[in-house]
Amino acid sequence: MKPRLLRASRRRQHGVVLFVALIVLIIMTLAGLALLRQMGVGTSIAGNVAFKENATSVADRGTEAARAWLIANSGITANDSTADGYLSSWGTGAVDPAAFDWAGSSKTLTDDVAQTGNTTRIIIQRLCATPNMSALDPAQRCSDFPILNAGESHGGGSYPSVLPGTAPSPFYRVTTRVDGPRNTVSYTQVLMQ
Repeated sequence: MKPRLLRASRRRQHGVVLFVALIVLIIMTLAGLALLRQMGVGTSIAGNVAFKENATSVADRGTEAARAWLIANSGITANDSTADGYLSSWGTGAVDPAAFDWAGSSKTLTDDVAQTGNTTRIIIQRLCATPNMSALDPAQRCSDFPILNAGESHGGGSYPSVLPGTAPSPFYRVTTRVDGPRNTVSYTQVLMQ
């Protein structure tokens, strides 16, 4: 009688073991899929950070191109040159890079050497109030406009804002926009004198 009971209990156990094994297999599959998905998200985030850093690096090259243009064209900065992305005044105030007309008033630079797939656009704004007027004109208001002390102290003494024997030089705001792969957009702004 014992062998019959033993065989009957084994048959019942085989069914339970199969059921438990299937549940464990499903749980392990779901855990593996979750882990795989998590790794994919981390890789995607790292890739996006790399694209953003690359765009910022290319923006630095755009700033250097603007600096080189200012050095080479220092004698003609009184007038606008939209083909070169140069505006002789600050315009209506602060520049909102997202709302600026990049197609009509900027210079597009190509990245032929590094071939990163980025498009760089720059604008250079002389920080003066009136466009197409010399910075030395008495009616012009520029960012370097000297403060008339008349001998009183302004926080640190009565020092002139421009050294004696030097001409005032306005500041320039260089705004760079980089459009890169995966719709990456990066903006930088730099003040130069």
